Amino acid sequence: MSSLTLVIGNQNYSSWSMRPWMALSMAGIPFKEVVVPLDQPRTKAEIMSHSQAGRVPVLHHGKLTIWESLAILEYLADAFPDKGLWPKSKAARALARAVSTEMHAGFSALRNACPMNLRRPRKALVLSDAVKADIQRIENIWRECRVNFGKSGKFLFGKFGNADSMFAPVVTRFDTYDIKVAKDTRQYMDNMMATSAFKTWKEAALKETWILPHDEVD
Repeated sequence: MSSLTLVIGNQNYSSWSMRPWMALSMAGIPFKEVVVPLDQPRTKAEIMSHSQAGRVPVLHHGKLTIWESLAILEYLADAFPDKGLWPKSKAARALARAVSTEMHAGFSALRNACPMNLRRPRKALVLSDAVKADIQRIENIWRECRVNFGKSGKFLFGKFGNADSMFAPVVTRFDTYDIKVAKDTRQYMDNMMATSAFKTWKEAALKETWILPHDEVD
């Protein structure tokens, strides 16, 4: 099978890039990584050379190009069915896709108030009601998945999968901004942050020197 190349942005900031990177890494699928620093003079041209959508992440698989995090995750599940990136049961798979799509399209209040920044010292912010509502909804999603389908393992549907990849950047946000969460939420966060893939991503992020001022929240 042709080799895979994943084009990503800065690992400190690019939440969209983190998602397929986590899926590939946790599934043990070999891939080449290309980092395009964001908000630099050559950024747009470099990304456009990989995809006319002009955004990261981008996955190249032979002559095929796939962009958008969720589309990449769907492709990986199809291309590597033995990796179990979606749950096996119809009901669990439907829920996993539903919550992944909700994450892809929503939670703008949390995204805007608490941009992903792994270098930021852990410190709480004053949160708006809209951000608090996003947090509560995410906690409820995680709880529903874990209670109904996740009891066999440490992740949302037991085994790590695409839904966990979609929520990985939220784990960093909850931790970085010292957001007070329920005990079961914190346990799921700890499980995610204990994975070798998460640790490797964070280690790389902390070594980066690029600064994006609009994502530096005091």
